[in-house]
Amino acid sequence: MKKFLFSLIGILAGFLVAALLFADLTPGNKATNEESSSTNKSNAEKVYVPFGEKDEYYMMASGGHSGQLFVYGLPSMRKIRTVPVFTPDPATGYGFDKDTKNMLGGKTWGDFHHPSISETKGDYDGKFLFANDVGNNRVAAVDLKTFHTADIIDLPNMGGPHAGVFVTQNTEYVALPTRFARPLGGAYASLDKYKEEYKGVVSMAKFDQKKKKFSIDYQIVLPPWSYDLSDAGKKMSGDWIVMTTYNTEFATSNMEINASQKDRDYIVMVNWKKLAEEAKSGTKAKVVNGIKMIDPRDVKGSIYAVPVSKSPHGVDVTPDGEYFVAAGKLAPIMTVFSFEKAFDEMKKETKKEEFGIPVLKYENVMEREVDPPGALGPLHTQYDDKGNAYNTMFISSEIVKWNYKTGKVIDRTPTYYSPGHASAAEGDTVKPDGKWIVALNKLAKDNFLSVGPSHPESMDLIDISGKKMKHVMTAPVDPEPHYAQIIKADKIKTQKIYEKDEKRPFSTWNQKDARIVRKGNEVHVYGIAMRSKFIFDAKAKRKDEVTVNKGDKVFFHMTNIDLDQDITHGFAINDYDLNFEVQPGQTNTLEFVADKEGTFPIYCSNFCSALHQEMSGYLLVKP
Repeated sequence: MKKFLFSLIGILAGFLVAALLFADLTPGNKATNEESSSTNKSNAEKVYVPFGEKDEYYMMASGGHSGQLFVYGLPSMRKIRTVPVFTPDPATGYGFDKDTKNMLGGKTWGDFHHPSISETKGDYDGKFLFANDVGNNRVAAVDLKTFHTADIIDLPNMGGPHAGVFVTQNTEYVALPTRFARPLGGAYASLDKYKEEYKGVVSMAKFDQKKKKFSIDYQIVLPPWSYDLSDAGKKMSGDWIVMTTYNTEFATSNMEINASQKDRDYIVMVNWKKLAEEAKSGTKAKVVNGIKMIDPRDVKGSIYAVPVSKSPHGVDVTPDGEYFVAAGKLAPIMTVFSFEKAFDEMKKETKKEEFGIPVLKYENVMEREVDPPGALGPLHTQYDDKGNAYNTMFISSEIVKWNYKTGKVIDRTPTYYSPGHASAAEGDTVKPDGKWIVALNKLAKDNFLSVGPSHPESMDLIDISGKKMKHVMTAPVDPEPHYAQIIKADKIKTQKIYEKDEKRPFSTWNQKDARIVRKGNEVHVYGIAMRSKFIFDAKAKRKDEVTVNKGDKVFFHMTNIDLDQDITHGFAINDYDLNFEVQPGQTNTLEFVADKEGTFPIYCSNFCSALHQEMSGYLLVKP
């Protein structure tokens, strides 16, 4: 009994010591834990979209060197689509069918930085999205009815359109300033002749929304500076575009040091409307490599430069169109410039020039400088509906909220980590929503399960609806998001199927009309795809067989006659490295040379029905 009593006392004493040594007896700790749990629950509730309901916003994010467009729903942060733009995509057959193969022009990658949604009166209209390709000097249009790339055009005379893409407030133009200076047309010229022979260029493209086709209206020739980011004016500043520059030193090597020598670089202001009028009716445009090119120094009042902190990154026009904000990058300040003050300064005659461009006085155009203590590496500015600006801070890994009319810093919140751009809900329009902002981070640093030496990039979802910002969640993202735009979901009107059009070239709508036509060494198959079979020749013994000779050029013109949404058929030829898809009601063409003899199964590569496995046929290639 005594032994039991002593043992019990010992156990109780042990619990008492453990409690004294390890328990957290800090007053309020229970409340803190409850508060933390409540916050997590609240954050989870904010991003939860119940079954049967849908997200309030689309977020269209650039895919960087993947050349693709990433589409997310907000606030859930669920990725809902990858849209191939500049890069072939075997999953959908983009770049394999005739039309998209021709659009890509043999190129297999793109470097997509900045998406821009078409606008009407400075507001997103949800019709098209435009994408730049820094790597191969191209611009693309994505049709937001179908979320398919509609057109791609090459941009001659360019050196990487990094500073675009952005649209004027009624999508009159899709503007694309260059990053790298080059001799016009990419001709050879020694770097010793850099200042004389190399040029910066802005392509001013038009997009015909009915025909879904690009054209280059004119190009602007500029000094051989590097043009980083840009934006179009709104309302009272709607005729202007603004661009940040660096390397006004004309450095050609060791840029990290040599392109950062001066205390100031420039924001270039260009009146696109004056230049468009000159391109249309004037005599000062010259044709270079088939494109009208204008030197704005020849058109009075069309170009000015404003000094700015050296090596700036973003420049963003405020929703009211009255100001533009430059982010310093190497100088930890945001500078607010006034369009009205700039216009007043332009009227004065006493102006110095840089490379023949009139330079406006900094102190006469600058409205205010904002320098939040300890905030380092400002890169990009977004806006809400209450007159506030939000800046990403790359080095100090945070977003700073401040008022662009007073300069007052209101709030700061960490990001995880090193944000480049940020995207606010409707943040580039005349009517921002002021609900959400997403930080697009360059790094993740152990935030997610390890996938080896290269970590995922990350995105932070932040609630900006109140005075204080609230970090809600962090999500991984495929490399590398540069920029995004967030648009209200109800602005985008998608089509569920392709409308039946019996006059469409190469289309076949009736099973009995499926046929194979030989023209010399060309074989044209006018076939149909339907649940759950292919019909290539309605009159043949085996309707799902195609026989050709080795060396024949083969065209499969396939029409999906299933007019039900989401019934997409794939078309793959085994061992021929070919695959493409045909959407409901669509006609698509696969073109190739039958250069291998033998027997090759054809099958539907996109699940379409319970008898999907049975949807097959054969390509027979005779020796």
